[in-house]
Amino acid sequence: MIALWIAVAEGVFVAVEKDVTKWTIIAIAVPVLLLYLLVGRAAQSEVARQLSWIAAASQVFAALLAILFIIIKLFVIILIVVLAAVAVVFLYADRPGGPRSKSAP
Repeated sequence: MIALWIAVAEGVFVAVEKDVTKWTIIAIAVPVLLLYLLVGRAAQSEVARQLSWIAAASQVFAALLAILFIIIKLFVIILIVVLAAVAVVFLYADRPGGPRSKSAP
């Protein structure tokens, strides 16, 4: 639960702060996750193992949120392009002198 709240706080910070981007979050998550995998799991101290797990989990949550936002942004851009293309087709079909405006003699 602590890891999730840290990820939420990090997400809010990224949304508010203009100098920190989604790519920064991903760049921070990779070494923290590697630190947990290589050092944290094998630590002798239970506290060190738990703290490294919390740090790694919070960074994974934050990175997944960043990746999800990137995917959603890409989907929205694709949707806008498709809707613009449909609008152009409708405008072209409804123009004066177009296929619909011709009346039968």
